Amino acid sequence: MVGRCGMRTNTQLQKAVLAELEWDPRVDASKVGVATVDGVVALTGTVPSYAEKIAVERAVKRVAHVKGIANDLEVQVPGPNQRGDTELAQTALQALKVDVTVPVDGITVRVSHGWLTLEGAVEHEFQRNAAERAVRHLRGLRGCDNNIELRPRVTETQVKQRIEAALKRRAELDASQVKVAVVGGKVTLKGTVHSRREHDDALNAAWDAAGVTAVEDVLTVTA
Repeated sequence: MVGRCGMRTNTQLQKAVLAELEWDPRVDASKVGVATVDGVVALTGTVPSYAEKIAVERAVKRVAHVKGIANDLEVQVPGPNQRGDTELAQTALQALKVDVTVPVDGITVRVSHGWLTLEGAVEHEFQRNAAERAVRHLRGLRGCDNNIELRPRVTETQVKQRIEAALKRRAELDASQVKVAVVGGKVTLKGTVHSRREHDDALNAAWDAAGVTAVEDVLTVTA
């Protein structure tokens, strides 16, 4: 049951979030506090790993009508899983090296009290995301800041041309209905698509282009 205009009340949304957390086997819902105000979910409590903190956030994002998340979960690493900063930094570097999608020559790591910071520069957003995924599940990690910058080797015109070409290659996408604008590293997509799948396909094409740092979605789904 939902409230007016199809929206859930705060209590209904809280119950839905708690149910999703209890359903997810990667999460210990008993240690997570959930409060909801106008679609914003505030998370409090403790988790034993940074990976579980991320798993909790992902579970909440799956719940309908969630508009925002304030993730104040504290990572308290159990004694057997604790690591010194030096060991954690070395393990992080090794994890980055074994991931073929991460250009390790452009990335450095810093660790302070179990908190890892990724720094450096890469050409693609997927490389930046891959670096964080590579270290997210390390034993002893309390948190991670991804400060890797995107430094493209292409011009705005090249970015625009490459995205437009990628859209035309999509068999199920009418590229003529999608307009692409590029300013700096920001891409704006406008126009109409016929399905959610076409919508996601267009966004993925934009994100895959080298040098893209942000994508503004102004697409309209007609179906």
